[in-house]
Amino acid sequence: MVRSGCMRLAAGLVLALTALVVSPQAKAQTEVDLALVLAVDISFSMDTEEQALQREGFAQAFRSPLVHEAIRGGLLGRIAVTYMEWAGSADQKVIVPWTILDNSESLMAFADRIASTPLRRAQRTSISSAIDFSARLFDELDVTPTRRVIDVSGDGPNNQGRMVEQARDDTLAKGIIINGLPIMLHKPGYLDIPDLDIYYRDCVIGGQGAFMVPVRERDQFVNAIKTKILLEVANLTPRQDFRIERIQAPPRANCLTGEMQWRDRWNN
Repeated sequence: MVRSGCMRLAAGLVLALTALVVSPQAKAQTEVDLALVLAVDISFSMDTEEQALQREGFAQAFRSPLVHEAIRGGLLGRIAVTYMEWAGSADQKVIVPWTILDNSESLMAFADRIASTPLRRAQRTSISSAIDFSARLFDELDVTPTRRVIDVSGDGPNNQGRMVEQARDDTLAKGIIINGLPIMLHKPGYLDIPDLDIYYRDCVIGGQGAFMVPVRERDQFVNAIKTKILLEVANLTPRQDFRIERIQAPPRANCLTGEMQWRDRWNN
């Protein structure tokens, strides 16, 4: 009986240890190389043509063979992406929920969902709320990412919600990287600022290897987005003119410039 009991105990230990061992295939199904939040500005400062170009850029990026190849070239060969739109502090909406992209079919379907959603516009610009909302989206993931990145695109400074620096710093403290796509197609106007790229550098982006790709001409829009997505997916070092430390001798940005503009507008 003692021998029988020992054998049962040994068998139980083997089963328990087996349950703790995760096969490489099972591990691959619960991990991804990258979790990426695409946080896209739809405020009224974005005209409908800009919005259409923005959508086209993201859709084309995920249809690009180069992006497909970059995903396949990752350690695990799969990423998770979600596409959300934002405007004021109370306006954030997930357009395409978290989706695993690991083959051409999933990538094309993701691109089609982006392209087929009707355009909409909304009031105000709250980059801080967009960052906070995007950071919370990672809590909904049912896979473990090697990297977590928020990709913020927008054409103006924060003018609603909490200070953008606070949202950025809280998000960076969680190990999340924030990259930027400052859209600078307008000549500086009443609620535009002339150096949005510098504002993004100083007030919005951050984390290990963070970078931005400014868009200054309409004909650059689509290719700029494709370039940015490719760099993020492949975890590549951007060209020097994209890297945040390479802007030549810029003045320090005022991270409250958007709030000051909005206050001045209503005080006048």
